[in-house]
Amino acid sequence: MEGIEVRDPGLQRYVSLAPRIVPRSGGRYAADRFHKSKAFIVERLVNKLMNAGHKGKKHWRTSSHQTGKGLAAYRIVKDALKKIEAKTKENPIKVFIQALENAAPREEIVTIEYGGARYPKAVDCAPQRRIDVALRLFTQGAFQRCFNAKVAVADALTDEILAAYKMDQKSNAIAKKLELERQADASR
Repeated sequence: MEGIEVRDPGLQRYVSLAPRIVPRSGGRYAADRFHKSKAFIVERLVNKLMNAGHKGKKHWRTSSHQTGKGLAAYRIVKDALKKIEAKTKENPIKVFIQALENAAPREEIVTIEYGGARYPKAVDCAPQRRIDVALRLFTQGAFQRCFNAKVAVADALTDEILAAYKMDQKSNAIAKKLELERQADASR
């Protein structure tokens, strides 16, 4: 963890880089309001992999049979980080943090109803939500890429994180972020 820092000032308080041997706290921080901020960022990725979230109400299709098995998600992340290290010859946590900063959206759209009509309005995204959305988009992009394909989830997650690290639109997270910010810019 030495030499790794979060450069985005909005995310610094919400990304925990305290060194851990095994990223599994078992929810010890759940009593605090912002307990997610105290959990190691790799642990948060593992937790997102256990339930990637619904995408168009097709949970089973988007995340296959990933049903909350912690050890399986831990192995996927471990394999992905090993492959990132082999491909980039850099610290994989540093690459992951930079990819997270690149993929975190700054703006989003809310719908305001005024006089029976609905209008989209651009609002700033909260730092905690920025991280949650980026992690969710990483996992959904990885599961989407390996669904009905001969691609392992670890390989898909590796490609997703590396594409986000390079700001490449092949990454689901970067593509969604740019689309969301373009819509927010249009609705000012």
